[in-house]
Amino acid sequence: MLTVENANLHYGAAQALRGISLQAQAGKITCVLGRNGVGKTSLLRAITGQHPLSSGSITFNGHALAGLAPYNRAREGVGFVPQGREIFPLLTVKENLETGYAPLKRRDRTIPDDIFSLFPVLQSMLSRRGGDLSGGQQQQLAIGRALVTRPKILVLDEPTEGIQPSIIKDIGRAIQYLRDSTGMAILLVEQYLDFCRELADHVYIMDRGEIVHEGAAETLDTPEARRHLTV
Repeated sequence: MLTVENANLHYGAAQALRGISLQAQAGKITCVLGRNGVGKTSLLRAITGQHPLSSGSITFNGHALAGLAPYNRAREGVGFVPQGREIFPLLTVKENLETGYAPLKRRDRTIPDDIFSLFPVLQSMLSRRGGDLSGGQQQQLAIGRALVTRPKILVLDEPTEGIQPSIIKDIGRAIQYLRDSTGMAILLVEQYLDFCRELADHVYIMDRGEIVHEGAAETLDTPEARRHLTV
């Protein structure tokens, strides 16, 4: 579904990604782990079109993404849930969800019922302003907004950050449901080791802009993997 090959990315003279190669397959949850500042968010910025690669390639469904603006990547089926949620605080929950209509054809501009099945609290708060929701509710809203775009791959940047444990479990169940029922590819960037261990089909660990470990979720318990994750 998504293939990153030998990706290098610079911010001026500073190199954030160094020869990154990874895959996120349809019907699988792929988790990218690593400490703060190792390049995880830079990788997602490259995938979603927010920052160009210096070299290397990113292909999605067999098509190169180079040169495509973020909104065109959304039209191709790349759904993004950014770190910090970035919902619109002055818009209602319903209006926030409707911002996901932008890449859709007019006939497809509806809110899928699955969103309310996954996150019932959103249906009960449709008229509430996004800024009045708790952090966990805003995270559910951000995921719902991405799902409105009918993505083929869902890219999530640290969805458990600052979220209470009960909602982390709800988000985990939603991610598993999307994988199992829709065959969607899911690329999850996280620091919460237990969350990835429970959900992931395949894991990558980053350190200093490079992939330093790759394998099944069970390999997260090996000494080699833990060495790259401990502070």
